[in-house]
Amino acid sequence: MDSINKNQLEQNHQDLDGKAAVDKLREVVRKAETCFFSTGEAGGATCATRPMNVRLVDDAGNLWFLSSSDSAKNAAIAANPNVKLYFQGSPHADLLALEGVATITREKARIKQLWSFLLKNWFTDGEDDARITAIKVVPARAYYWDNKHGNAVAGAKILAGAVLGKTLDDSIEGSLML
Repeated sequence: MDSINKNQLEQNHQDLDGKAAVDKLREVVRKAETCFFSTGEAGGATCATRPMNVRLVDDAGNLWFLSSSDSAKNAAIAANPNVKLYFQGSPHADLLALEGVATITREKARIKQLWSFLLKNWFTDGEDDARITAIKVVPARAYYWDNKHGNAVAGAKILAGAVLGKTLDDSIEGSLML
């Protein structure tokens, strides 16, 4: 592999599965709160990306959003349910790219679970607004980039590495198998 990773003095790749993968997903979502949510056209090309607030990451690692039934996003999902989500929880860490399959539901119990008073800004009739839908994204693939010991330690290691002329990067990356 022709990469800066060959200069690493310590392990910098760790794939996660099961509960560890869901925990990492929740950690990044908690820090980022919002993602870039990309939908595609029927032929598979990306057609639109917009910010979306994740309302919930469930125990299986599925992500839940609220959306308007008359939105371009819902129309795009109906035509092609494959979506991509991009998260950045901090300037230098907590990064996640996720591909998944989205489905739309009008299940009242789910909408109630995801509801927050501030959403009344978009759904003026509240959680009973006729236009409100929930979107469930089931991850197919996810990849994360982070640091192992927090931004302060990562910064100190980068500075020390620059002074010593060695790669002392504190990064960690890998696949999430959800």
